[in-house]
Amino acid sequence: MPENINEPIEETVAAAPAVPDLANQQTEETPERLARPLIQLAKSWGVATQYFDQLGVYVEIEDHVLVSILGALGVDATSDEKIGQALADITASNHELLVSPTVVKFTGKDMPVEIRTKYGEPAVRLKLEDGADADESFITVDFKAADGDVDVYELTVADDVPAGYHTLDVADGDRRVAARLIVAPAQIPVPAAVAERQRWGWMAQMYSVRSNDSWGVGDYGDLKTLVTDAAAKSGADFMLINPIHATAPITPLEPSPYLPESRRFLNVTYIRPELIPEYGELTDAERAEVEQLHASVAAANTTPDPIDINAAWDAKRKALEIIFDQPRSAEREAEFEAFQKEAGEDLEAFALWSVAFQVWGSPWNAENDWFHKFGRGSEEIEKLRKEHRHLYEFECWLQWIADQQVTATQAAAKDNGMVLGIMQDMAVGVHTYGSDVWWSPERFAVGAVTVGCPPDFYNQQGQDWGQPPFNPNYMQATGYQVYREMVHNMFSHAGAIRIDHVLGLFRLWWIPAGEGPRNGAYVAYNYEAMLAILTIEATRANGMVIGEDLGTVPDYVSRVLAEHGVLGATVEWFARVNNSSVAGDPYADPSTYRKYSLASVTTHDLPPTAGYLQFEHVKLREELNLLSEPVEEFMKSSRAEMDAMLSLLVSGGWLRPEAAEDVPNHVQEVVESMHRMLKDSPALLLQAALVDGTGEVRTQNQPGTSTEYTNWRVPLADADGNVVLADRVFDLPRVKSLAAIMNK
Repeated sequence: MPENINEPIEETVAAAPAVPDLANQQTEETPERLARPLIQLAKSWGVATQYFDQLGVYVEIEDHVLVSILGALGVDATSDEKIGQALADITASNHELLVSPTVVKFTGKDMPVEIRTKYGEPAVRLKLEDGADADESFITVDFKAADGDVDVYELTVADDVPAGYHTLDVADGDRRVAARLIVAPAQIPVPAAVAERQRWGWMAQMYSVRSNDSWGVGDYGDLKTLVTDAAAKSGADFMLINPIHATAPITPLEPSPYLPESRRFLNVTYIRPELIPEYGELTDAERAEVEQLHASVAAANTTPDPIDINAAWDAKRKALEIIFDQPRSAEREAEFEAFQKEAGEDLEAFALWSVAFQVWGSPWNAENDWFHKFGRGSEEIEKLRKEHRHLYEFECWLQWIADQQVTATQAAAKDNGMVLGIMQDMAVGVHTYGSDVWWSPERFAVGAVTVGCPPDFYNQQGQDWGQPPFNPNYMQATGYQVYREMVHNMFSHAGAIRIDHVLGLFRLWWIPAGEGPRNGAYVAYNYEAMLAILTIEATRANGMVIGEDLGTVPDYVSRVLAEHGVLGATVEWFARVNNSSVAGDPYADPSTYRKYSLASVTTHDLPPTAGYLQFEHVKLREELNLLSEPVEEFMKSSRAEMDAMLSLLVSGGWLRPEAAEDVPNHVQEVVESMHRMLKDSPALLLQAALVDGTGEVRTQNQPGTSTEYTNWRVPLADADGNVVLADRVFDLPRVKSLAAIMNK
């Protein structure tokens, strides 16, 4: 698979930046710039023509960048004449737009909908999600004003319209439009058990936690053990896990769970073969073959060496093929068929992509570009379907089995007392060559742009994550249906969802091909539509949504999220007074943390706290040549950061002064003191990392690297480097000690 940058980086140590003098800085676009047709055209398509960087410096987007991004949206702005025509087209289109294809209504909030007609009062009907015609009192239409040759009416949706995905049928003479009306509760209600008292849970990289029954990699069987024991033995109410989105069907696999092939489906490499009902029906010879395959990789379960995800999947896939060929009962076959029917065309797309991948080879080789040559509806794909029907069914079956095992794990978590159960992590996007992009390229701005973020003083070159962004125009035209299906599917297996880089609901930094992350621009999305979907799905599941709003996030984003009941993220290592990003500046008292947030000591992008306190991040970055400054300077800022943290811990009474003066010999005490401080925050949810329980020091993921470090392949170990197995982790004295603190 092509080299990639893993995921958005949220770092914590930085040398003090040179603070610019903003008093005489430009803060807005001049009237002359605003009058330019290119600037007006960009703004009309939701492309920002300026932004403020992390230091508050005003930055204007260069013309050629705007032209490239407009091109990715299907707008030709390559000449003054074409800019003028495109601007005239969008102005006329907006002037005559009968009704927006996506309409959002939050209960209790006045959100009038504009209808622009050419033939007088429009005819409007509302069909509810269940197919029934709505009561006439649910909507009212009133004349508002005349706008040249168009009459403007205002549609009001009543608060008593039930939450859901409804259809507005709007007719105007010979024009007729069916718009998606998304009616949502104003806020995601806090589950009663969470409102009752503060709840806490573990964060775990599930692939890293194995048992003797694993196939070299932690799997859904191990996850079931983890959530069951976490609830019964440690009193945890949830477990945040790495993304379990779908990956490629065959090796070599992409290690990063944040670069999936599809966010609609599940990672089948985590299936536990022995938990499949048909495994019990195997003949002695077939069972022996599966057991031999398991034995070929099982020895790796107890070694601290990097996880060999490819060897594990090669063996497991052969075992799954044997089980798939076992006849299913009529009841099981009916369940499988029902799953396929409900998953619909998206499952068909993923299965066919998986078959093509295996029959024709990896699509990212230039000499084997079936990805772009053969797509939905082509003769070659139909032929592939017919000639490889067995393989197609196998890929569908894998998704069904994964769905069943994750569903069973969530049920086990709730049955054993967890309030939320699994907290799934939603990646920012998908791989450029994934099934989602292949089957439905119209959903994305493909090829011309990728997603990332602009430069800041943590990463002076900016970041390019190599993922194609959703096309906001397609999303708007289709009622954000793709997003709705993804969120619904995730909540069918979880009690909460954490959204990585939640700023992506509002805007994404698009980078034109070949320009580098410095030369991009923000493109806006209909965040109200996506928040409405999150609100509906979370409410229906009695679940929660957490938005990872770390890094450069405008204040209004966190405010809007909170208004709709989406929790933010608070991390002790990032929580400085006045949100300072300067190492050595004082840390904020936990009493000032947001109530509506998930508060934690650390994140998966930092070393475990025991490692951080021993400067593993400094050693690793020096070893990997990732420093842009002398290691002595980086170590100096790192020590200043730790000194500031220790100072707060001691002054607040969470840590003994003697321990602060001798951290290397009191690492566990300092780790526990940071969690003790966390307990004094008002945050609704608290999170402890499983690696902080065991005393692990090794980094799971080093941002900014791909092949240079074994990202996402580090097995769980204790402070002495010994592997910790899934069925024993919650019996460790150190894990019990940390759990006792979290339960106080």
